[in-house]
Amino acid sequence: MTQYLVIYELAEDGGWSAHTPDLPGCYAAADSRREVERLVREAIPYHVDGMRAAGQTIPEPRISVGYIAA
Repeated sequence: MTQYLVIYELAEDGGWSAHTPDLPGCYAAADSRREVERLVREAIPYHVDGMRAAGQTIPEPRISVGYIAA
């Protein structure tokens, strides 16, 4: 199973969004972090299936994350 990095962002209005940088166009939004996690977990395989159906190449994960203290 391929794992993709997911970026979660808290909006100023308190809502949450999520996107997968390695899968352009794969996004989710919800009122809570828990809900956006559930939605993006569903969105990723749906997005990949759509790419396959369209004859597109499924990108391999290439984005990683790290933290630096400042």
